[in-house]
Amino acid sequence: MELLLLIRRLLVVLIPAAFLSACTGFFFYPWEQHVRTPAHIGLAYDDVWFETEDGVRLHGWFLPASGRACGTILFLHGNAENVSTHIGNVYWLPSRGFNVFLLDYRGYGASAGKPSLPGLQRDIEAAMRHLLDRPSIDDSAIVVFGQSLGGAAAIYYVAHTEHRSHIRALVAESALASHRDIAREKLAGFWLTWPFQWLAWLTISNAYSPVAVVGRVAPVPLLLIHGEEDRIIPLAHGERLYAAGRAPKEFWIIENAGHIAAFRSERLRERLVSYLYRHTCPHLPVPARSE
Repeated sequence: MELLLLIRRLLVVLIPAAFLSACTGFFFYPWEQHVRTPAHIGLAYDDVWFETEDGVRLHGWFLPASGRACGTILFLHGNAENVSTHIGNVYWLPSRGFNVFLLDYRGYGASAGKPSLPGLQRDIEAAMRHLLDRPSIDDSAIVVFGQSLGGAAAIYYVAHTEHRSHIRALVAESALASHRDIAREKLAGFWLTWPFQWLAWLTISNAYSPVAVVGRVAPVPLLLIHGEEDRIIPLAHGERLYAAGRAPKEFWIIENAGHIAAFRSERLRERLVSYLYRHTCPHLPVPARSE
């Protein structure tokens, strides 16, 4: 009995201490090593190096559209791994008429620096500035597409950026509504950390949470996508974001889909392509998919 009490007291001390020390990196799980390049899956690409306003050197891949480009997608990946694993979510877009620019945030892949929520916003701004300076694209037809943490960051960015006139739509899949709330939910979901869920209110900043600012995205069209079976970022987060957003807005709830899993479906890919054409080049018919 005394041993059990001792273990319990140690857990009460150590778990909060570990959580407090790790709270800065709670949302970031980067990989440095790339596991493949676009060439490995038959895609043309440019290696891109660019710098943030605070002097961090970042790396990305620019995938040119096959044939005439209808627009350019600025893709913001989720919180784990790097572009070499997340490219699987967008590799099909160049064949459907879209340039795609994927960047690794600071601390991810070949990018320098250490990840943080403020740094993430600087990284997106640097990527946008690179696109606006890139002579080969139509800078009036940019779509920001983010998934998971990248979706939340995309919402916050578009709500604040001075470059809104260049953005034709914002697409966010499986986005969290509040950094603090998702941290509390994760602590509450495990019996060992359940008693410490209150720590989220003390240690996690909500300064960059999208639910408070999503209403400012308008008049940029907003498309929220969320899997009905998402166990990482529950559907309730998407519902909160949609309720707080302003028209023009759409919300696609995907049946039987988990976290950032919507575009494993060919039907959903074609639905997104139609949506993108409507906002970036409505004067052109959506081309038939090549087999």
